[in-house]
Amino acid sequence: MYQLLEQKVLLGGLSSSTLLNYGRCLAKISLHFKTPAHLLEEEQISGYLMDLVRSEHQPSKSYFKHTVYGMRFLYRMHDMEDRIIKLPTLKRVDKLPVVLSKEEIKIFVKSSRILKHKAMFCLLYSSGLRSQELRNLLLRDIDFDRMMIHIRQTKYNKDRYVPLSPLMARGLKQYIMAYNPKQYLFNGKETGSSMSARGVQWTVRETLKRSGIKKEVTAHTLRHSYATHLLEMGMNIDSVSKLLGHSHLNTTLVYLHVARLNQVELFSPFDRLYER
Repeated sequence: MYQLLEQKVLLGGLSSSTLLNYGRCLAKISLHFKTPAHLLEEEQISGYLMDLVRSEHQPSKSYFKHTVYGMRFLYRMHDMEDRIIKLPTLKRVDKLPVVLSKEEIKIFVKSSRILKHKAMFCLLYSSGLRSQELRNLLLRDIDFDRMMIHIRQTKYNKDRYVPLSPLMARGLKQYIMAYNPKQYLFNGKETGSSMSARGVQWTVRETLKRSGIKKEVTAHTLRHSYATHLLEMGMNIDSVSKLLGHSHLNTTLVYLHVARLNQVELFSPFDRLYER
């Protein structure tokens, strides 16, 4: 079943990460009932999802979505489009992104002991890349003449360009000279492969331990910090949205809630309480 799912997903123009998410969720529900997912009754699937909603250890909202969308895709694949699976109503949790200060960014990068990892972290921050975008970067995507980075295979399947910082360019040239990558900018363990998502996660986790920073930091935190710092440095929200590759401006607006903008100098009343 997975081979057919892989064929249909990739031929349909969906990403490899979509295939992975659908595959994992469909495998879990099939193992739970010990029955291929497309043979399950609608009541079984709805009951399975509702049990998860009521569970103390409720999975993420994306897990529910991938399960439902994966089932719908599976039905289309087996010409069972008359089957309807509804996504349970989930409580919306509005969380603001974790953002590192400029000083914390420097501490984090300095805490990395390996040049390759330093280059990765600096590129994630200096260009606001997603982890997948970083891993998909080819050597030819770095245009040192035009000082631009061509980002392919984005979350929304739309290519974009972002500026290459002169300081970052010097660092990348040093890294390329030292590591001599052949195809991907950041090679994986196997010849001709890119670095894995797990590999990036591991490097972030190990560097965070050495940094002493207590915030919950992931590779995506560097992208959040990039967007927030650009706003704080005066770039308009529309330009930041385009650099991030967002399809909708509303997605970018969340950074206005964490950026310290100077239009109104914020302060605490406690400071004024004892002011002489």
